[in-house]
Amino acid sequence: MSIEQKVFERKRFDKKRLLEYGFQRENDSFVYQSDFMNGDFHAYISVTDKGVITGKVIDTMNDEEYAPLRVENLQGAYVGQVRNEYKNLLNDIADKCCTTVLFAFDQANRITEQIIAKYAVHPDFPWEQSQYQSYGTFRHVDSGKWFALIMNIKWDSLLKNENQNTIDIINLKVNPEKSEDLTAIKGIYPGYHMNHQNWISVVLDDTLSDDEIMRLIENSFSLTNQEKHKKIDLQRNE
Repeated sequence: MSIEQKVFERKRFDKKRLLEYGFQRENDSFVYQSDFMNGDFHAYISVTDKGVITGKVIDTMNDEEYAPLRVENLQGAYVGQVRNEYKNLLNDIADKCCTTVLFAFDQANRITEQIIAKYAVHPDFPWEQSQYQSYGTFRHVDSGKWFALIMNIKWDSLLKNENQNTIDIINLKVNPEKSEDLTAIKGIYPGYHMNHQNWISVVLDDTLSDDEIMRLIENSFSLTNQEKHKKIDLQRNE
């Protein structure tokens, strides 16, 4: 993941605010240029209409892109200063030109809005470890039992294909007798870090429609709600 992608992973650009900040419209993109570190470096930042951001840092001494910026294992004082100054510029743009969203992928945020509207529950983020802090659970209001979990993971974690790009997924409960048929559908996989007979993982990259995913969520909500009532009935019979 690039420096730009890390800063703007959960940001959405406001086109009006981009223009107010100083971005210029060029074809299907917004472009911003700025010198930093006393003019030793020149930043060229582009944001497409679809919200894809890219950036270049030019060393003004030789008018070439400053390659050490992208080499993570280079941690010298000078390259560290350049990297920090560039990140400061990106963070300033993020603060002034973007809104923050809960999840990285648009479909994950749309599905979240629909869950909130239908079930009146908001996601909570119970894990303190930094790599899990973005994992959001949706729980039954009365029992606290969760019926959906949205995570951002590497494709390699899901498919073991060495793809280091990330994807938002949602884990949902299913009837065990239906799990095999469901995982034969494109975009649905055995539950990540869950029992593969009882849980599935659905990628939130618009492979499946919002309506299809909401039907799976409704089923997961029902199944986990049934477990709660079974427990209550057992307690009454004791």
